[in-house]
Amino acid sequence: MRTTRLRQAAQTTLRIEGAPRAEVSLLLTDDAAIHALNRDYRGKDRPTDVLSFAQRDQQPDAPPIPSRLFPAEILGDVVISVETAERQARARGVPLEEELAHLAVHGILHLLGYEDETEAGAEEMRRREERVMQMLPPLPREREAGV
Repeated sequence: MRTTRLRQAAQTTLRIEGAPRAEVSLLLTDDAAIHALNRDYRGKDRPTDVLSFAQRDQQPDAPPIPSRLFPAEILGDVVISVETAERQARARGVPLEEELAHLAVHGILHLLGYEDETEAGAEEMRRREERVMQMLPPLPREREAGV
């Protein structure tokens, strides 16, 4: 699996959010591992597509901290289930690389303090995700077709 798209998505997200030198760890795993993390850390006994583990604490209802305040900070870890991403990519009719990139963007936005538990928060995240994804270079045609 090529990870170029993941790096592009992470770098673009951090640049757009004003933290181009911030560091993020991306872990690609399977449903069993993410299920255990989801159960142990969120109390949800099921696999999920992406989890974010921030290095800094933030109150759940606090607005995102302006990223320019932590330009070289280690933000945290984003864990993505490749198995779930594969299913979602098939369902959406997009290449796996595109789905993984989208999940990375989503996870990084959580590290930056954005939430999707409220309707307004979810809409804000969707808007930011779309902005990043539109800024990524197009995939080579053979990968678009799933070859």
